[in-house]
Amino acid sequence: MPIVQEPHPVLRQHARDIDISEISSKKIKNLIAAMKRTLASTPDGVGLAAPQVGQDVRLFIISDEAEEIDRIQIEKQKSSEKQTPENTKPYPVREWHYYIFINPRVIKNSKHKLDGNEGCLSVPGVFGTIRRYEKITMQAYDEHGKKFTRGATRFFARVMQHELDHLNGTLFIDHATNVVHPEK
Repeated sequence: MPIVQEPHPVLRQHARDIDISEISSKKIKNLIAAMKRTLASTPDGVGLAAPQVGQDVRLFIISDEAEEIDRIQIEKQKSSEKQTPENTKPYPVREWHYYIFINPRVIKNSKHKLDGNEGCLSVPGVFGTIRRYEKITMQAYDEHGKKFTRGATRFFARVMQHELDHLNGTLFIDHATNVVHPEK
């Protein structure tokens, strides 16, 4: 599916809830499958919200690559050894699993926030710093219509908040500081 770009109006709409009975429909199953293929084809994306592919429904997916990024960052922080080409593990290349969040809602977040750099597939080449909760817990439905609760920290939590913003018609550039635009 093509990824819609700012200023497409669907990116500024508050997406509608998906009726629980609609989750098992062919339409939603096809949308999820298409979103997985779309995200898999992007070299830089780890999350994708339905509005980014032109659909105004409350659904986003996150690749487990976000967990791998967290793991690598923690490993680097714990290591006091200087990183050299000889001791740096290569970033794993594999097929990623996708977490599906339908009708997500935040049920808890930490008081502590962290600044972090973000970009967006719908605002290509633009990057900025965003302050987000370090920890967050969401409740949502999976692709089978089963309700679940998922907590996350660090990068995965950041991605969850970024994708939730898409469902609320907000882009990271609305709140970013230190924004860097592509050279024109």
